[in-house]
Amino acid sequence: MTDLTDHAKNLLARALCGRLPTLPTAAWAAIGTGGTDAAGISGEPAGTGYARQRVTFTGTGQQRNVEAIRFTFTAAAGTMSHIGLFDAATGGNPLTWSALASPVTVAGPGTVTIAVDALTVTPE
Repeated sequence: MTDLTDHAKNLLARALCGRLPTLPTAAWAAIGTGGTDAAGISGEPAGTGYARQRVTFTGTGQQRNVEAIRFTFTAAAGTMSHIGLFDAATGGNPLTWSALASPVTVAGPGTVTIAVDALTVTPE
């Protein structure tokens, strides 16, 4: 993930200028049907048992998820093509987003899994 949202770009700009923004204390992964710098991801599933998942990262430059991320569905949700990070489990601010390596169609109950080290945040 190298696409920062507008919110994250503003946080970074304030930090670089010594304005001490309030930085996120945790990150939650979300999946959806699209993505933009302004909104992060779009098309998050609703009413399908889906919920954002808290993510723990490790690394000194490139950050990688230390545990598998599992999105559980109780019903069909369509084709998920993007993943993003937010600073809250619901609502909150979008931080970064990216297209999935391969879109995933959720045709019924099941789980979409992002493997350990598969979600990376790269400073570029």
